[in-house]
Amino acid sequence: MAQRNIFLQHEPILRKVCKDVTDFSEHLWQLLDDMHETLDFAGGVGLAANQVGILQNIFILHNEGKRLEFINPKIIRAEGEAIGIEGCLSCPNEYGKVKRHQTVEVVALDRQGSEFSLVLQDLDARIVSHETDHLFGKLFKDIAFDLQKV
Repeated sequence: MAQRNIFLQHEPILRKVCKDVTDFSEHLWQLLDDMHETLDFAGGVGLAANQVGILQNIFILHNEGKRLEFINPKIIRAEGEAIGIEGCLSCPNEYGKVKRHQTVEVVALDRQGSEFSLVLQDLDARIVSHETDHLFGKLFKDIAFDLQKV
């Protein structure tokens, strides 16, 4: 495993749309392991592959003991609304309020290429929505209000 550099908001790669993963080999597993190590070091709750310079539809989530991997994710259902404060490892020291769905159902593949579906709520739903936005080249700042720098 290796810690990777996190790209910051001015880097063009963060504004590009990621591509679906088709190769589920050890190369992918190494990327996922590196992303986990990077996220652990950074102390965040989510990380998308383009944040470490890879234009693939992958993100990971670390929250309340969960360490989840989402490959080629698709949010297939979203319900409710909640406003919460968000930040981003690619936008250090910036925070803002963002309206997100309170519950999301996501379908994705695991590191072996097997499909799974999860219903996530509250902070987990917010993380999935935030990281899914990254895969489409969007930053939380694009939809945030009351943006503040600390």
